[in-house]
Amino acid sequence: MLKHALSHLLGARRNRSGEDDDAGGRVRLPLPPALSASLGCDAVGVPAQYGFRLMSHLPRAGCVFADADQWWWIVPSGSDLDLDWPEQASYATGAYVPAGRPRLIHAPDSRTPYTPPIPLFLMVCQITGVAPSWDPSGGLRALSAP
Repeated sequence: MLKHALSHLLGARRNRSGEDDDAGGRVRLPLPPALSASLGCDAVGVPAQYGFRLMSHLPRAGCVFADADQWWWIVPSGSDLDLDWPEQASYATGAYVPAGRPRLIHAPDSRTPYTPPIPLFLMVCQITGVAPSWDPSGGLRALSAP
């Protein structure tokens, strides 16, 4: 009985932490506990084929998660405001990503989990061949580069 109660309690704790699947088939990327995420967390995902190239060209990378299909960079909440992320990129509010179980492959040297969103945005645009656009007026955005 005690064993059952303990496993039930631990299961409830895991669900509250956001690491298990929610109703939408998503998981929340678990940040290392030593890092401060005071700005909230979102995640930007790109196809795995671009992962190493992005990582090698970014001036600084925060927490990066990966599975066979996607690489996910942790960015501050709201990093999608006025930015038109290319079609090949996925933006995950709250760092809830498809339940493919990505693992942490890079932890930053600093105490912050974030990759700066503007350099990441510009690199994703360059790698995917899309001209960057952050037009807040809602006009034509994310044009293909010639």
